[in-house]
Amino acid sequence: MSPAPPRGPIAAVLAFVVLATVGVARWQARPDPADEVATSAVARGSCAGRPMEATHQLRGMWLTTVSNIDWPSRPGLDAETVKKEYRGWLDLAQQRGHNAVFVHVRPSGDAFWESTYAPWSYWLTGRKDGQSPGWDPMEFMVAEAHARNIEFHAWFNPYKAGQTGVINELPVDHPLRAHPDWAVAYPAKGKGSRLYYNPGIPEARRFVEDSILDAVTRYDIDGVHFDDFFYPYPVKKEDFSDAKAFQQYGNGLSKADWRRQNVNLFVQETNQRVKEAKPWMKFGISPFGIWRNAANDPLGSQTRGLQSYDAIYADTRLWVKERWVDYIVPQLYWHIGFAIADYAKLLPWWSEVIKGSGVQLYIGMADYRIGQSGAWRNPAQLDQQLTLNSKHPVSGTVHFSAKQVRADRLGAVTRYAKAHYAAPALVPPMSHLRGDLPDTPKIQEAEYDDGGVKLRWSKTGTSYAVYRVDGDAANLVATTRDTSWADTGATEDRSYTYCVTALDRLWNETSPSEPRVVD
Repeated sequence: MSPAPPRGPIAAVLAFVVLATVGVARWQARPDPADEVATSAVARGSCAGRPMEATHQLRGMWLTTVSNIDWPSRPGLDAETVKKEYRGWLDLAQQRGHNAVFVHVRPSGDAFWESTYAPWSYWLTGRKDGQSPGWDPMEFMVAEAHARNIEFHAWFNPYKAGQTGVINELPVDHPLRAHPDWAVAYPAKGKGSRLYYNPGIPEARRFVEDSILDAVTRYDIDGVHFDDFFYPYPVKKEDFSDAKAFQQYGNGLSKADWRRQNVNLFVQETNQRVKEAKPWMKFGISPFGIWRNAANDPLGSQTRGLQSYDAIYADTRLWVKERWVDYIVPQLYWHIGFAIADYAKLLPWWSEVIKGSGVQLYIGMADYRIGQSGAWRNPAQLDQQLTLNSKHPVSGTVHFSAKQVRADRLGAVTRYAKAHYAAPALVPPMSHLRGDLPDTPKIQEAEYDDGGVKLRWSKTGTSYAVYRVDGDAANLVATTRDTSWADTGATEDRSYTYCVTALDRLWNETSPSEPRVVD
């Protein structure tokens, strides 16, 4: 996710270092949601007279492609190996109770699909000439995720243009070769220099938006996702070289306000264009965890770290208040009690920011930090953070990153998954987005055989939720895009009662089917 200050392996690490050292326009008629805990079990009707209960919580992980951090394991692998590795990550997501993945499809001005706006990614093809791998990874990735009823959020680094700071080292078909005036190298020279599209040039901004809309219109993705890379994180005291654009387009603003306006316009326009193309599609951003410190702004948090509002011109609080995003995923990559940025203080601050907006709050979790010094040597740290989340209006969590979820250092992932993700969960619906509630399904078959109870029902929705009566409640036991499911844990020494609901692609849920009893 980010790695220039938090978002990804590198981003997250750099973000922490910086922190430690630096001490559609609006949605219409959007409901004002109640301030109840977003992940609590809520009744969805009744099944055989028992209340139906299901947790509504997004659970996901970032799958990072830049530098092959997570996937593919190295550049230039054959298609079948790349596919096998990707299926393995989805298997992991299922094993850990996840229902969403956030996949890096535009890591640095390149693409994991055939696009006229960007060359093919080196991290996929192993080729620096931007040539095609000969197959469609995006179509494959989306289909595989959906087959498991997992949401696919396409993760874009919008303004990153290349891993090199030299235009002549880009692929010959790279857009910046045709528009070198759109490019800014930062830092200007030396190791670590990268090229960026200049956010202050309207044509460049529109081009970047077009590149994102290309994926939106061509693929069945569930969401557009950004991390915290707009203007780059500051390196020493070097300035971003946009003086010419500022002179031309500054319109009397200070340079800082002008840069913030550039980012604000980009966020607002992207949201509007995504909704115009597909009104049901989600748009969300995962920003650095600190907007501003209270010492500098009474609306800020009780922190003493880098301020994204000032350092990278990201007015994240405004995006929520203006409802330019459907969800926000602040990267709270610090431990509970950290003096500079206390997780236990930032969590309620962000909870207050989203209050009354209808914007869903997910939390970016720092799995990559497990095993580091201090509080992160405690395998219970993330478990404790998830417990804190449950006391606030948090609608979900996203873990950075997939590789760390798989590593399960100190057994910390197993610990929090067992405590918080053991039962399946439905992605929380978004009432302001256009849904299409299907008909209630009918259970057509329910019988026991040696493999457990087999259920089959009529096809009506995008996916389905299966409830089983256990004691005084009917609990969610599975979600699937199939019209059949096997309860392999069922035994022949008791009877079972089931109900099935249908869901549209936004997880709006129908009333339950008539119950079926299996003796």
